[in-house]
Amino acid sequence: MEHTDTARQAAIDLSTCWKLGQHREHLAANVRPQNREQGYAIQSCWADHVGQEIAGWKIAATSVAGQQHIGVDGPLAGPIFAQHVQPEGTQVSLENNRMRVAEAEVVFMMGKTLVPRPTPYTRDEVLAAVQAVQPGIEVPDSRFLNFEKAGAAQLIADCACSNKMVLGTTAATKMLFDDLPGLQTSATVSDGRQFAGSGANVLGDPVLALCWLVNELSAHQLTLRQGQFVTTGACIQPIPVSSGDEVTVDLGWVGKINARFI
Repeated sequence: MEHTDTARQAAIDLSTCWKLGQHREHLAANVRPQNREQGYAIQSCWADHVGQEIAGWKIAATSVAGQQHIGVDGPLAGPIFAQHVQPEGTQVSLENNRMRVAEAEVVFMMGKTLVPRPTPYTRDEVLAAVQAVQPGIEVPDSRFLNFEKAGAAQLIADCACSNKMVLGTTAATKMLFDDLPGLQTSATVSDGRQFAGSGANVLGDPVLALCWLVNELSAHQLTLRQGQFVTTGACIQPIPVSSGDEVTVDLGWVGKINARFI
């Protein structure tokens, strides 16, 4: 993807906010993206300025609740950077995080690179590239003060509200891809709150979400690489969290995972 001066400047502005833990109303008019393509062009410049490898990709707003949470009417893709991926058991800081939610997600680890191409990847091709499945808890945030009003193009430029990701261990059982729409999921917070959901909340099927991500990246000349992961969106409504909370998630055969927030 071509990196224009406008895209680079917008990426510098947003990634600098991220580094400093700052937020802004919106991008300046002269660098503000007007459509998804321009948003992805800005997003693709981030890695140069944050100085981190892309460890994986996220899909924002794969559920109705998620779409309502950030004020969009469809899913968005964005990178998750290596230094913001944490193993289960470590404490997750909420410092400077304005969203303050945890999202229980099915994560696919890729064993094969899928490069951009003119024709869409099929379900079978995508699943043949999956190496493993594991549970995850995403802790998103936006660089926009009023992220609900930023719009899809600016949120894509903002890496689809990418922030932190907690990864659990690989599922020990056979990967039951066809069972994922009916996957019953639950979450418990240390203060007694309980939540429930299912795989069907993720675009009807986490595999469909994965296929959407693969083809969204391909359409915008972005590569999903071997060794990267894809976290497919919230199976349960975004869970409000505060410092001191611990969230325990049960994703059935995919596995269990918890995260402690400070």
